[in-house]
Amino acid sequence: MNGPSDMLDAADRFRRFLAERGMRLTAQRRLVLQEALRREGHFDAEAFYAALREAGGAVSRATVYRTLRHLRDCGLIREMPQPRGPAKYEHLHADQHHDHMVCIECGRVIEFFDDTLEAVQERVCRRHGFKAMDHRMSIRGLCRACRQPAKKGRREC
Repeated sequence: MNGPSDMLDAADRFRRFLAERGMRLTAQRRLVLQEALRREGHFDAEAFYAALREAGGAVSRATVYRTLRHLRDCGLIREMPQPRGPAKYEHLHADQHHDHMVCIECGRVIEFFDDTLEAVQERVCRRHGFKAMDHRMSIRGLCRACRQPAKKGRREC
């Protein structure tokens, strides 16, 4: 998030999302929201829960998992399934779109943005009379380190 007004906008958006489903923005859900939007990079739910607890946050594991799902459904964070292990999340910046390359060996996630790819997607949508609202590109393969022969028995990704 860029500043306090962005956090307020996100909280208002989340409050409305929850209200439409007959739920309230409780103190625990607000705590999860604030922490998720403060995070830079990718995180998994279990590490996120552990960090909240370590910082003194009084929130249950179930509340964290459910609230992350609500934040995903509301469009404030993105869930990225992993080839191995738990899904990872990242908060979405309205003005900072990017795509991902995911290593199927070590799980490393490389973010990228390419103007040419974006232009191709726009052109394809226009050709088909389609109005794109969102897209996600995830290229799965092997990162540089996992393609190299292991040096001294270990890979560094």
